[in-house]
Amino acid sequence: MKMHRLLAEAAAGLVKSVFKEHRVLDHALAAAFEANPKWGKRDRGFVAETAFEVVRWRRALAFLADSEEANALCAAQWTRMGYELPDWWQYRGARADDIRGREISLSDQPRKIRESLPDWLDELGESELGTAWDAEISALNRRAPVYLRVNTLKLDLQAAMAWLAEAGVEAAPVPGVPDALVLPEGRILPKPLREDGRVEIQDAGSQWIAPMVDPQPGEMVIDACCGAGGKSLHLAALMRNEGRVFAMDVDAKKLTELERRAKRAGATCLRPRPILPATVPDFAGVGDRLLVDAPCSGLGTLRRQPDLKWRLKPAQIDRVRGIQRDLLTTYPEMLKPGGRLVYATCSILPSENRGAVDGLLADGGFRLVEERVISPSAHGFDGFYAAALEKI
Repeated sequence: MKMHRLLAEAAAGLVKSVFKEHRVLDHALAAAFEANPKWGKRDRGFVAETAFEVVRWRRALAFLADSEEANALCAAQWTRMGYELPDWWQYRGARADDIRGREISLSDQPRKIRESLPDWLDELGESELGTAWDAEISALNRRAPVYLRVNTLKLDLQAAMAWLAEAGVEAAPVPGVPDALVLPEGRILPKPLREDGRVEIQDAGSQWIAPMVDPQPGEMVIDACCGAGGKSLHLAALMRNEGRVFAMDVDAKKLTELERRAKRAGATCLRPRPILPATVPDFAGVGDRLLVDAPCSGLGTLRRQPDLKWRLKPAQIDRVRGIQRDLLTTYPEMLKPGGRLVYATCSILPSENRGAVDGLLADGGFRLVEERVISPSAHGFDGFYAAALEKI
C-alpha cells in the first residue's frame, strides 16, 4: 500500500504535538479534522490510526525503529500497517526490513518496552497490582470498541437496535450490562445519531456504576462530581424521571453541556448545580443517595487516551489521592443518615480505590455494602472501581 504525503505529514505532526507540546491527542485530532474538511473517511482513518497507535506504542516502536524521532516512530507503525515506506519520507532510524526483523525480538524486551510505558508508571503498576499488572496493561493497550447506553426514557434495547439498524449501524447487546450496545470494531456512531438522545456513548464498565447507587423513583440523588453528566443521565433513566438528580461540578462549562444533553435525552428530573463554598452546607443531610465519581489518575481509560500515560506525572497521582480524601471527608455531609454513598473512579490503582474507601471506613461513619472492581483484562471494558457504603 502507498501513502499520501500530506496525510503522512499531518499524522506525524500530530504525534510531535502530543510528545513535544503535551497536547491532548483527542483535542489535537479534532482540531486537525476541523482544519481539513476535505479529508474523506479513509483519510481521517489513516491519520487517526497512525496518531493513536504511535502514541500507544511509543517505546515499542522506538525499539523497532532504533530511534525516538517522531518520523521514525511513524515509519515503524506504517510498516506494521503494511505500507511501503516512500523515498520522500525522511527519518533517522531503521529501514523497513530492519523494523520487521526487530519485531521478532520485541517480546523478549522488558515490559516497559514491549507495553510502551514510562519507567515510573511501570514500577507503580507492579507495586500496586503485582502479577496482575501484566494482564491489565496488556488489556489497556488494546483498541477500545464504541459502547452505547440505551436511553430507556425514550426506548428499550431492542427498539434501539432496530432504530440504529435503520440508520445503517449494526449494534449488539453486551452480556451482563442491561442497557449497553457495542458497535463492530472500527465503527463509530455518526454525529446525527450521537446527538439524537436515544443513545449515549458510554463505556460498558461505566454503565455498572449508576446501578450501584440503586436510585429509587421519588428520591433525591446527588451526583457530586458529574463532569459532562453521563452517569447523571443514567441515574435519571433508572429513576424514570421521578424524583430529582442534582448534578454538581466545579466546572460550569460542563454543566452547560449537561443541560444540552439532558434536554435531548428528556431527563427532566436533572438539576445541574455548580459546586460553590455554600453547596455542601446547603445540601447537608438531604440526599437519599450520593455518587462521588472522584477525580483520579484515569489509568483505567488508557485504551481510549493512550497519550495520558505520557502526560501523567507521579506528583499528579499524589495530588488526586489528596483530592479523593478531601471529597470523602466533606461530600458525605450531604447524605441523610441511612443514605447510600457510592465512591467511584476510572482508575485501576488500589491506592485510589479501596485505599480511599478504607480511610472513610476507619472514621466509623459508614459501613461497606458492596464493591466492584471492573478489570480491563477480566471484563474487556475500561477499568473502574466502585464501592457502595451506608451512612450510619
